[in-house]
Amino acid sequence: MDEALEAYRRAVEIKPDSAPLHWNLAFLLLSLGRFAEGWEEFEWRLKDETKSLRREFAQPKWNGEDLGGKRLLVYAEGGYGDAIQFVRYVPLLRGRAKKIVLECPPRVVRLFSDIPGVDEIVERGKTLPEFDCRISLLSLPRIFRTELNSIPNSVPYLKASAIDELNWKGRVQGGGRLKVGLAWAGSARERESDDVRTRGLSILGPLGRTPGVRFYSLQMGPEASEARPAGMDVVDFSGDQRDFADTAGLIANLDLVISVDTSLAHLAGAMAKRVWVMVPNPADFRWLLDRADSPWYPTMRLFRQRRRGDWDGVVAEMGIALGELAEVG
Repeated sequence: MDEALEAYRRAVEIKPDSAPLHWNLAFLLLSLGRFAEGWEEFEWRLKDETKSLRREFAQPKWNGEDLGGKRLLVYAEGGYGDAIQFVRYVPLLRGRAKKIVLECPPRVVRLFSDIPGVDEIVERGKTLPEFDCRISLLSLPRIFRTELNSIPNSVPYLKASAIDELNWKGRVQGGGRLKVGLAWAGSARERESDDVRTRGLSILGPLGRTPGVRFYSLQMGPEASEARPAGMDVVDFSGDQRDFADTAGLIANLDLVISVDTSLAHLAGAMAKRVWVMVPNPADFRWLLDRADSPWYPTMRLFRQRRRGDWDGVVAEMGIALGELAEVG
């Protein structure tokens, strides 16, 4: 890591206007927990013309100055996991602007509808109301000068509505067994760009041998219909999950969520649900290095690959932990 850091610093000296170089330097710094410099470099993602994250607005970017009577647009950027992780900052904006508008992807509109401080929520792609300045959710850690010891990690900051939770309660019948939700593949966008985040359900098959456990599929998309490993009973409600609010209602009735590095892991963590995440090697910057916990989510436990591609070792470690948890109930 030290050698990589030295190489990236030298690279940006040689080519100081290269957004991809700065962006990759940001990932490295954030992985190392060097947040002050990392968030500054992370802003270069907004200058990378090769990435689909780039948005064009006539209104200026907000840089943390006094907003006075101005109207602020906060917009989600990246995937659903990014939105769920960083929406925690929105309540910290309450009272700082005349009006706060939150724009987000359609599948999280209902989930985000009760976030404190939001005056109006708009589905991405719909007409935006008038606003004076704007900020991406992913730029808010920089605005609030977030360090490792100052991450706003009070959970839950997202929850299922009482109606959604009740709707699922009668359908989740554990019969005294530990109720465990499973998510084994990332989104289509992740599958195109990062194969290490996409696993088949078959890799989790050994968990099915754990006595006292009943599994529930949280998987969405085509992977939800994958054949179940022999001996693994997985209840499938994928056809009944219209959006993340529905999924939150289901998660609220579970004892544990086991997930690859995808949005379902973030949702469970944001809800303060016990969640175990299968972390690839190399890991995404948000999981830092060599930690079994996450400063972003107090109820999360990380199960890391020791060697790239070694998911069998990860599942074996999880199997031991799952057996211990099932014993205590």
